[in-house]
Order: sequence, then C-alpha cells, then structure tokens
Amino acid sequence: MVKKVVLAYSGGLDTSVCIPLLKENYGFDKVITVTVDVGQPPGEIETATKKAKLISDKHYTIDAKDEFVRDYIFPMIKANAMYEGYVIGTSMARPLIAKKCVEIAKKEKADAFGHGCTGKGNDQLRFEAVFRQTDLPVVAPMREMNLTREWEIEYAKKHKIPVVATKAKPWSVDENIWSRSIEGGKLEDPGFIPPEDIYEWTQDPLKAPEKPEIVSIGFAKGVPVSLNGKKMGGVALIQALQKIAGKHGVGRTDMMEDRVLGLKARENYEHPAATVLLTAHKDLEKFCLTRAELKFKETVDSQWAELGYMGLVDEPLFDDLNAFIDRTQERVNGTVKVKLYKGSCMVVARESKTALYSEELVSFDGKTLDQKDAEGYCKFHGFQARLYKKLNEKR
Repeated sequence: MVKKVVLAYSGGLDTSVCIPLLKENYGFDKVITVTVDVGQPPGEIETATKKAKLISDKHYTIDAKDEFVRDYIFPMIKANAMYEGYVIGTSMARPLIAKKCVEIAKKEKADAFGHGCTGKGNDQLRFEAVFRQTDLPVVAPMREMNLTREWEIEYAKKHKIPVVATKAKPWSVDENIWSRSIEGGKLEDPGFIPPEDIYEWTQDPLKAPEKPEIVSIGFAKGVPVSLNGKKMGGVALIQALQKIAGKHGVGRTDMMEDRVLGLKARENYEHPAATVLLTAHKDLEKFCLTRAELKFKETVDSQWAELGYMGLVDEPLFDDLNAFIDRTQERVNGTVKVKLYKGSCMVVARESKTALYSEELVSFDGKTLDQKDAEGYCKFHGFQARLYKKLNEKR
C-alpha cells in the first residue's frame, strides 16, 4: 500500500528539506505538496511551484487571495485585530492554508499531514489546530528531529535543493498580502539593530518623500471599499495601499513578542496597508459607535486577536465574538483621510452619515442646548470623592 503525506509547502528551506526527510526518515512513498497563494510575491509562488514539481511527487498551487481577504482580513479590520502590537497577518493565514491542505488530503486519500514548523514557534499550533480535526496523524520533521537551520542548509546542499537562506543572511521571511515577517539569524539578538536590507515593502523613513501624502479610505459596514474615491475590491485596494504607504516608510514593527508557548521572541514585521486601514477603521468606529460600545468592544477585540494569533478560528467563542462585532459594524460607514509622512500615519479628517455626532450640539456657538442644564450634573459629579475627602479631614 502506498503511504501518502500532504505537506503544507512554502518553497522555503524548512518545507523543502521536509520532502526528502519524509521519505528517508518516515517511510512515506509519496509526498504531495500544497502551496496556498495568500498574497506572496508572484515570483515566490512560481518558484515554489517549480521547485515542488521538481522534488515532490505531486503538487497543488491554490489561489486563495480573495478568500483570505474576504474571510480573514476583513474580519481582522472589523476587530481592529492586533496582538501586542502585531497585525497578525502570518497568524491568520495559517488556518486557511491548513484548511486547503485538508481538502487536498481528502481528495488524494492521504494517510497523514506534514508541516515544516519548529517546536519553538506558534505555527505548529495553528496548523495542527486544523489538521487534528481530522483522524489523520501529523508529522513534523523539524520539531521531531530537533533540526537547526545550519543543519538544514547543509542537508539541502547535499540533496541539491536550491534555497535562498545562507549562513550570512539566514533570515526567515513569511509574506502574504497583509504582512511580511522577518526573523532568525542575528535578528534573534534583541540588541542587534536590523540592517536596512531586511525590509522590502517599506522605504527607510529618513529617505521617504519630503512631502506628506493624504489618502482617503471609504468604509461600508466596517470594510474598506474605496481608495481615494475609487471603488476597489479588497485584494486590489490592499495591494495599491501597500505601495503608497510603503513609499512613505509607514508600517514597520520591531517588537518583543510573547509566543503561545510562553517564549519571548524578537520579531520584525512590515505592514503598510494594514497600518493605514486599522488606523482609519478604529477612528471611524469612534465616530460612529457609542462610548459603551467602544469600551466593551476593546475587550472583544483583544480576545478576538488572541484567538486569531493562536490560530483558534474554529473555537466557538470566535464565532460568538464575530457575531457581536458584525452587529456593531452595521453603522461603521464613511470616509477617513489619513496623512502619511516619514513613517507616520495620522488621521486628519473623517465623515460619515451614520456618525453619532452633531456639530450644532457640540459647537461653542450653538444654542440648541441650554448650558445651564449642566449645573445639576456638575453638583453630583465626584460626589462620593468629596464625601471621602471630608471624612479624612475629620480624622
């Protein structure tokens, strides 16, 4: 009987090395690779496809960009999703990639799933949270064999597997339409200042244009639908905004991140479009939602981002949180103008027909409200604190 394994394949060092390892060390007869396009550079998808067809037994390349934007990124925007300052682009792509692998495993009648994640990171959890919903076992060579990147590079050379990583520049890069992560090598030293060449999406803020640029983002029910007045689909809008904001050096994050396993890790990210869209959306929410909704939603958003970061998108609570968030977004409509300059992203104007705002009522020149009515409110505001102070004065 032929033993088949479906491998989530990126085309990088780890997953490429997995192909011969799964045969040599795990006894699989057939390795079926699956590359899911969630917005990687076209050249990277093409390279991964060519390499997989060369070194694997069967390969699938699946275009899931529209699905990723519609079912994962748009909900992220509505939830203002950030984990400790990270826009969770890589995190949210993993469950989608895993689900596509499950579809292929069913089609091919595979015997197992494979991935190239290490035992120290988060991705193993995100993939396996989906894989283990089936009855198939999961094999993870990097984790189970305690492999190092240096060993993998040498192993790849012996098996004539072309790899981008070198000992001089051993960066591990993961890219999708929402974010680009760079880690590994000298970047693992929190005291090491990253060289400028690790960045590809963002201009060095010092070399960014001297003139600020204002972009206008239109939202409908919490979802971005237009850029500078032009209606656009999600993929096209994000790609266009990526270039505009990146040119101004917007969207870099260098942070100490708490992984799910408890390890702290130094992470570097680029996310120009995500920075602009999340900034604009959050501002529009403040314009359209009540103070009570905003306060409660902060808690909901935080819980949503943590589940997303962990890859637990099938947790029932995740659906519950989405139900609340979607209800609030029915009134989050309008346009937000953002100024981009030398790495900064600042909201400068907003307008909405569903805003909870009245210029007439709030204006110092308006006479709709009688200001004298506020006196009674003031008499009771801070009432208990005043009583407390008087009690202490008598002691």
